[in-house]
Amino acid sequence: MNTPQDQIVAIVPAAGIGSRMGADIPKQYLKLGEDTILSLTLKLLLSHPKIERVIVALHPQDDLFTSLPQSSHPKLKSVIGGKERADSVQSCLEHLDDEYWVMVHDAARPCLTHNDIDKLIDSRQLFPQGAILAAPVRDTMKRSDSQGVITETVCRELLWHALTPQFFPVKALKENLANALAAKANITDEASAMEWAGFSPGLVTGRADNIKITHPDDLQLAALFLSQRTKG
Repeated sequence: MNTPQDQIVAIVPAAGIGSRMGADIPKQYLKLGEDTILSLTLKLLLSHPKIERVIVALHPQDDLFTSLPQSSHPKLKSVIGGKERADSVQSCLEHLDDEYWVMVHDAARPCLTHNDIDKLIDSRQLFPQGAILAAPVRDTMKRSDSQGVITETVCRELLWHALTPQFFPVKALKENLANALAAKANITDEASAMEWAGFSPGLVTGRADNIKITHPDDLQLAALFLSQRTKG
């Protein structure tokens, strides 16, 4: 029988409207083949044997979630999210005991694999403070001024693209996220809240195709990645 320290809960902030997609509905409800983006993401998390529960944060006026096949899954709970991602994560954390571990995953990353989840879970031995999936930067990086003119070339060595899931002890994330928000710190993801509090989360190399669907072109790319896995 699992102890609370062994139990893992996944949080999915899905209260945003995804305005950059230019769609009539929130991006998490756009179709990728026969499924919506959010449906694919939830299906992946709910089917992982080590994830005990999944909590999804929804917009107060969300009227599409109940149409998803996963909406009545016994492992799934929905809560009302907030204006920003961090607010939605906080809403979900309120429903968790401090002894658990929590894995926060973007609703718009449907290309995550069970293997990458396993790697993140196993990283607790090396990174008891928590860790995130990430991908090393491969391209030459440039810094610009406000006019879009290059000011310098940034060394890409030791630079990483932050991905999700991001994986932390519930008590530490709950406290540090609340304190960082109260201090009006610039919190862009869960790792940044932990960093603000003085922690140094670990980096676990994840697949580069774990993309976040943000722009219309990303839909086609995600569909390609998923279709290749089906063929394989």
